[in-house]
Formats: sequence, structure tokens, C-alpha cells
Amino acid sequence: MVSLSLSEFASYANKRVTSFMRSYVSSLDDDVPSLKQGLEYALLIGGKRARPLLVYATGRLFNTDDKLLDHPAAAVECVHSYSLVHDDMPEMDNDTLRRGNPTVHVKFGQAGALLIGDTLQALAFQILSDPASGIDPASCVKLINLLSHGAGYEGMCGGQQLDLEAEHKHLALEPLKLLHSKKTGALIRASVLMGARCGGERDPEVWKVLDKYSRLVGLAFQIWDDVMDVTEDSATLGKNAGSDLKEEKSTYPSLMGVDEAVRYAKKTASEAKDALLSIKGDTSILMQFADFTVSRDH
Repeated sequence: MVSLSLSEFASYANKRVTSFMRSYVSSLDDDVPSLKQGLEYALLIGGKRARPLLVYATGRLFNTDDKLLDHPAAAVECVHSYSLVHDDMPEMDNDTLRRGNPTVHVKFGQAGALLIGDTLQALAFQILSDPASGIDPASCVKLINLLSHGAGYEGMCGGQQLDLEAEHKHLALEPLKLLHSKKTGALIRASVLMGARCGGERDPEVWKVLDKYSRLVGLAFQIWDDVMDVTEDSATLGKNAGSDLKEEKSTYPSLMGVDEAVRYAKKTASEAKDALLSIKGDTSILMQFADFTVSRDH
């Protein structure tokens, strides 16, 4: 099979998971049309679909049918989208622009945004546990466990709390890495491991390698996000640039300077690629994704 470029695979994964999510949301009843409209707005308008891409790319390492990967890919994107809805609210970052459009609380009000985010979180686990997925029950339970850990106390929500507590402070490198390993890295890690887990057990050594890769690529992703916040404009990012500086957040550029943060991000991405060298099979998409994390402009 001819290897695809990352851009080709990203386009495929984006269209596939977006089509799946659109169909799933459309299939919900119309009893609460305003909430359904909010789900469509938050979930289907824009987005890189980086986390679903990782689900599909890792699943393909084990020749897992994409039909088995659709539900996990959509579930992780629902969790990511809910986190953006809540993260943008006045109680958090108070942002007004996301994916080039007004944020959900601007469009639907604060109470509406809260409910839309809550519903997206519930929808993630509804999708993941749907018997129509074709995933065997034992694997389904393990996928739910991976996603809940990546999203909750030990992952994204815990990281968000640490992020709030770090405002107006200057964190050292290790506490900053811990914060972002949870806030951003945990869901990226869950995406990779869900793609690997879907369809059965895996060799423990391969699992360790993918775990290491996912942790490193998640760190590189966040460092580069911090860099872009100070080097790109709002039109390019699709969200408000300079928000980290405005909120006086601890970031890698503020800790070590932009140039050193760029070097650190690229070094981390290179280490992520090195981790994959021991895996047999086509890891080209995962390799390219590591490069992408430290070369993107949004």
C-alpha cells in the first residue's frame, strides 16, 4: 500500500470523522432544537481534527478497519470540542474567537455554552459505548477507561485547574511540563492509545513505545501552541492571539524565550519520532505528525 502524505491523510481523516459526527448528531431527536444547533456549531464548524487523525493513524498500524475507529475518533473529538467550549467561557479564558468564528458562549450565551459543553462530553461516551460501533465489549470498556482518564482528574480537567492556579505566576520547567502533560498531552496520549487498543490487546513493548511517543508529541504540540500565541496573529490562528500574555500565564516562551522554546519543541518532536523506530509497520503518518506539531501556523 502506498503511504499517504500527512496532508492527504489529514484531509481523509477530517472528512471521515466530520461526516460521521454530522450523521450521528443529525440522528438525535429534535426535542431540543436549540441545543442540537449548538452541538452542530461547536462540533462541526472547523477544526484540525488532530486527535481523530491520531486514532486512525495508530489503528492502521495494526490493520484495524476504519469503521471500528470511527466511534473512538468521534468520541475524542467530542471531548476536545467540549473542552474548547468551556475553556473559552468568561470564567476561564474569556475568548471571543475560535476556529475563525465567534466562540460558543458569544453565539449561544453562557448558560447555553455550559449545556452545550456538558452535552458534548456525555455524547462522547454515548458514541464510544454505542453497540453499533462493532467494537467488542471488553475493548469498549478499555477505550472508555482511556478516554475518561485522559479527560478527567488525571488528565485534561486536572491540567485546566493547574493552569488556572498558575495565572500570574512563573512556573519552573517541571511544573509547567506537568501542567501541560495533563491539559493538552493527556488527550493526545488517549487518542494514540485508543487507536492502538481498538480491536484487541497489544504487545506490551509496542504499547510502551506508543505511550512514550504520545507523551512526547503531546508536549511538542503544547510548546508550539505557546510559541504561536506570541508569533502568529489572530487571523492565522483562528482564535485570539496573545491570550496567554493577557492572562499572564506561564508558558514556554515566557520561561525560556521564544528561540529556546522553538528549539525545545523541535527537540521533543525529534525524540517522539525516534521512539517509533523500534515499531515494525508503517509509522510514516505518526512520524509526519510529529514534524507537523512544530511546523504549523495554527
